[in-house]
Amino acid sequence: MESSSENASGLGRVSSRRVYSGKVISVDLDEVRFPNGTTGELEIVRHSGASAVVPLIDSAEAPRIVLVKQYRYATNGYIYEIPAGRLAPDETPESCASRELKEETGYSAAVFKKLTTIYTTPGFTDESIHIFVAERLTPGKPAHEPDEFLELCPVSLAEAVEMVRAAKIVDAKTCIALLLAELMLGSR
Repeated sequence: MESSSENASGLGRVSSRRVYSGKVISVDLDEVRFPNGTTGELEIVRHSGASAVVPLIDSAEAPRIVLVKQYRYATNGYIYEIPAGRLAPDETPESCASRELKEETGYSAAVFKKLTTIYTTPGFTDESIHIFVAERLTPGKPAHEPDEFLELCPVSLAEAVEMVRAAKIVDAKTCIALLLAELMLGSR
């Protein structure tokens, strides 16, 4: 794959060569024009993007959410996260959030509110994650993928935020989502 995507300022990709294609990611070797006019090669991990969702069980005085405690090979163990997953081709971020919420927790939501979109690690990947809060949940049966090993962990939002402060939650998207959810719910 060779392509060019220099923008009007002359910055950006001069050429690109796919060096790896996998199930979750691809890796491109891009020749890039930098702001000072020089060019260089960068390895870029390409990702379809993802959605993540803070499932709000209730929004009473002390809101409760659902975390998942999930096995992650890359971290060598279990970590706490919010439900999340990759966007399917032509899937909207909200549809992805709804699908992942149902698959991982069994819950369906009547309302999704977008919190933000983040780039996970812009130094080497184009992966972005769309983060939502899901409200007015209806319980159901989860449908985990064969490589998903997780358990549901309902906690108060305050407890989850304290878990972030105490480094018991170390997943970046989850930390950002919980802190933004706390801000959103605190401003109601």
